Amino acid sequence: MKRTGVLDAIPENHRERLMELGHEVSFPAGTRIFEEGQRADRFWVIRSGTVDLDIHVPGRQAAVVETLAAGRLLGWSWLCPPHQWHLGAESTAPVEAWQFDAAEVLALCERDPELDHALLAYVVEVIGGRLRAARTRLLDLYGPYGSGVAR
Repeated sequence: MKRTGVLDAIPENHRERLMELGHEVSFPAGTRIFEEGQRADRFWVIRSGTVDLDIHVPGRQAAVVETLAAGRLLGWSWLCPPHQWHLGAESTAPVEAWQFDAAEVLALCERDPELDHALLAYVVEVIGGRLRAARTRLLDLYGPYGSGVAR
């Protein structure tokens, strides 16, 4: 079974506990949600809209490495020390999302090992995918022969 988002990756009874910690937020198009290097103390699950993830490239414009849409996890840096954003994020269409406070979720995970495992397994998948996307995008932009991936 293919996972379609963080909420689908978490068993239902654990998902309900997690959702009790979330609250609805919205961002108009063009909102800078977070900046690379800033403190990461929350994350979002996108309900609608799109968000571009970008990486700072010295002497150049930030490079968009991935675009996220409904069901996707926005932000994983809250889970890994030093708890600073590894990328930047900007809404490209109006966004509706659930926002979660990292400290509250981490406390819940300490009390609920099954939720902790499911969330960690999902976040590891996300980190791997974003690393591949960033590598491919940067090679496409700045590598002598591109990434070698046909588009």
